[in-house]
Amino acid sequence: MGSGARRVRRATRHVSRFKGFGMSRITSNPLLLGFEDIERMLESITKASGDGYPPYNIERIPPTDGENELIRIVLAVAGFTRDQLEVLVEDNQLTIRGKQENDKSRTYLHRGIAARQFQRSFVLADSLQVLAAVLDNGLLAIDLMRPEPSRRINKIEIRDPA
Repeated sequence: MGSGARRVRRATRHVSRFKGFGMSRITSNPLLLGFEDIERMLESITKASGDGYPPYNIERIPPTDGENELIRIVLAVAGFTRDQLEVLVEDNQLTIRGKQENDKSRTYLHRGIAARQFQRSFVLADSLQVLAAVLDNGLLAIDLMRPEPSRRINKIEIRDPA
């Protein structure tokens, strides 16, 4: 098991400890306004931990020629074709699905490579954008980019009472 998978498992165990305490206690602090979505995000992380298949890497690609830094998720999906894979982004959640059918025309003397289905999900920050997904030599690479944040300053006018 890679160090990334260990960190996810540790984080999942840590988050699941809060379930008995009620996540609403964490997000009901009067100084934390508008963070209710964090509870839903943490719940989806605990559900998405899965069985570890397919294995994956998450890489940081440094910026080149004025381009922004990239994050690349690489999944080992040997045996899957492009038509058997699906990459979706819905409500800041990146979901990769793979579905293989058993080839009933073959008779196996030994079957060590199973046709199996999988679903792997990643919760994305609001600012991350999915740029591309490329399948090459059994590796599915999904590139994400975080645009440079623009600094937002709003001056609030103080008025006299009405």
